[in-house]
Amino acid sequence: MTALTMPARPDEDDARLRPLPWRRMAGVTWRQHRVTLVSVAVLLGGLAAWLWITGTTVHHAYAAAIACHPASSAACQGQASTFNGTWDVMGYAAVLLQLVPALIGAFAGALVLGRELETGTFRFAWTQGFGRWRWALAKLVALAVVLIAATGAFSILSSWSYQPYLAAGNQARGLYGNSPLVTVFSLRAVAFPAWTLAAFTISALAGMLIRRVVPAIVATLAVYAGLAIAAAGLLREHYLTPVVTSSPNVPGTAWLLGQSWTKDGRFAFAGNPPMDLVNRFCNFSQSPGGKGGGPGGGPASSVNPFAQCLAPHGYTMWTSYQPASRFWPFQWIEGGWLLALSALLIAATIWLVHRRAA
Repeated sequence: MTALTMPARPDEDDARLRPLPWRRMAGVTWRQHRVTLVSVAVLLGGLAAWLWITGTTVHHAYAAAIACHPASSAACQGQASTFNGTWDVMGYAAVLLQLVPALIGAFAGALVLGRELETGTFRFAWTQGFGRWRWALAKLVALAVVLIAATGAFSILSSWSYQPYLAAGNQARGLYGNSPLVTVFSLRAVAFPAWTLAAFTISALAGMLIRRVVPAIVATLAVYAGLAIAAAGLLREHYLTPVVTSSPNVPGTAWLLGQSWTKDGRFAFAGNPPMDLVNRFCNFSQSPGGKGGGPGGGPASSVNPFAQCLAPHGYTMWTSYQPASRFWPFQWIEGGWLLALSALLIAATIWLVHRRAA
């Protein structure tokens, strides 16, 4: 007797071999990382509420200051002092808010692969019919999109809160002003979500390499700090060729990069004039603000007093600066290279998952 065999139905073979759909992985990602995502929402929500309340106060104080006439009256001086005093809080807040992308990215990214590898659950996860590289890619992309959306919305509120300090003509009214290319640059527009994405992808790669959550977070914060310092102190000022002018009237919102002096067409010295030269030709000894938009990153001086007193003696001051009108080109440049870096880090992470984590 010959046994007859019937081939399995094609649809059963297809069902067995077909990988799980991507939408199923989205649900798994939410269940595994819902605590992290809720924590991010709570953090950004709390900061957003504080920014809204404080930013409303700043806008009201600014509106009262610019509406007051004449500006030299005691009442208007009081309004200006009230507005200028708001920077005491908002200035410190700007420094602390620089840490938000690093913290969010580091904690969220380290958990994507680091926790699975540290606990050993990756051995089970990668046998569920989805494939290890698709599993990693789905989680990284889904979480990255959520973080970009959340921090992008937060950056809109941050931009609104700090806008009065960046208005042109603040110095002429006796109001605190700053260049949009310095202190709060990375808190606004494209830069804030781009830095969050960079921190997230750095942390994901660190979790894959170190295979421990806490060491991966520490390593991410160290790398992020170095990258942020390099961008702010070395890279950003070279995104576009600086404007060089001999005019002493530099816009108050400009980012001053440096000054040099010539005498009779030849280089004389860089930076501020020597004190003996100042004492000989000028009636003051205080130095105007330098690189960074003014002392400590503050508002830039619209007219350099040294240029006025040394010009009759053959000295010409040349100022190198980035105009405030380049804010959006700088934002897109910084966001672009951070996005490219993040894509490379994701690709490297997936390659390591495919090649090394079996």
